[in-house]
Amino acid sequence: MAATRRTPLRDKDLKGLKYFKVLGSLLDRLHDNATTRDPAGNRRLYYDQYACLLLLFFFNPVVKSLRGIQQASTLDKVQRLFGCNRVSRGSLSEASRVFDPELLHAIIGDLAAQTLPLIHGKEADALRGLTAVDGSLLPALPKMAWALWLDPQHRAAKMHIHFDVLKGVPVETTVTAGNDSETEQLRATLQARRLYVTDRGYAEYQLFQDILDARSDFIGRIRDNAVWTLVEERPLTAEDQAVGVRSDRIVWLGGPQSGSVFKQPVRVLEVDTGKTDAQGRPEILLLATSRLDLAAELVALGYRFRWTVELFFRWLKCILGCRHLLANSRDGVTIQVYLAIIASLLISLWVGRKPTVRTLEMIQFYFTGWATEDELMAHLNQIKPLTK
Repeated sequence: MAATRRTPLRDKDLKGLKYFKVLGSLLDRLHDNATTRDPAGNRRLYYDQYACLLLLFFFNPVVKSLRGIQQASTLDKVQRLFGCNRVSRGSLSEASRVFDPELLHAIIGDLAAQTLPLIHGKEADALRGLTAVDGSLLPALPKMAWALWLDPQHRAAKMHIHFDVLKGVPVETTVTAGNDSETEQLRATLQARRLYVTDRGYAEYQLFQDILDARSDFIGRIRDNAVWTLVEERPLTAEDQAVGVRSDRIVWLGGPQSGSVFKQPVRVLEVDTGKTDAQGRPEILLLATSRLDLAAELVALGYRFRWTVELFFRWLKCILGCRHLLANSRDGVTIQVYLAIIASLLISLWVGRKPTVRTLEMIQFYFTGWATEDELMAHLNQIKPLTK
């Protein structure tokens, strides 16, 4: 069977490029990166230009691959707006290795700081700073030796993301090999004034104390065989029982081997999820938290919000397309992940809420010329959240 011929990109296939102008001041700081290694002045592709070309991959469905990015660079409209010349695939490959991903990391922090809370009310005030933490794998090629995971034939990179639940945006991201420790990544990136919510994979008592030492708090699922010394049994309200809380205790968590890790007692709650396990027994979660002031029902609610980071991974990989890797090097994959996060943050800032499939589709309709700017703005205005 003959190979399918690719349809060449044309200028008219790339609409809405004026929106990339707003990235100018944001990406200007990237321009001089890696220029010192080129004293002869032969560089033709700069970091800010490379970043804009990769952002086309996320915003325009016509651009589906590295080859598509390279072809987009041949278009006059792209060259005029991004200030670049035609880019070879070799230049794109080199760019993924020589540019510094941490400069994009700083931009993520700047954009996340501009976002506003989307959830309001007494519960949101009580759970201020709620941050869901988890990691997710990106399948890699066997030749990507740095992406250690199961074995030489099964490589993967791993995204580690801190997701601000009330804002609906990621606030911290790192990229490592697939088998790197999630607990160590969290320990290395702890921020102050956060309420971290974690699953059982993060149930390390020293990590919990490290969170407290960083002037933050935690709600974390612990293992079913956890042991503790009881300090106080707390009464349950009707509201607590309605959400499945079966007990609420203040304890010194840990047995003789780990009891000295904690500098203060914590709470342990038993929460009935309403589900059953494989043996037909009720599924009971053990949740530990440093927040002694929170109502038990809010501790259970805070843990349920942990799933927001899982939904964000699905958005990033399946909807935005980040699971299709454009580079093989560690820095190249990190740059792509950081730019995917930046694309998502830009959409959140444009629309004033968490990005959705429908909104991304409308933006892409506009970028491909199917929707007018008026139609795009009408859609964005419809979904603006109500101010309270």
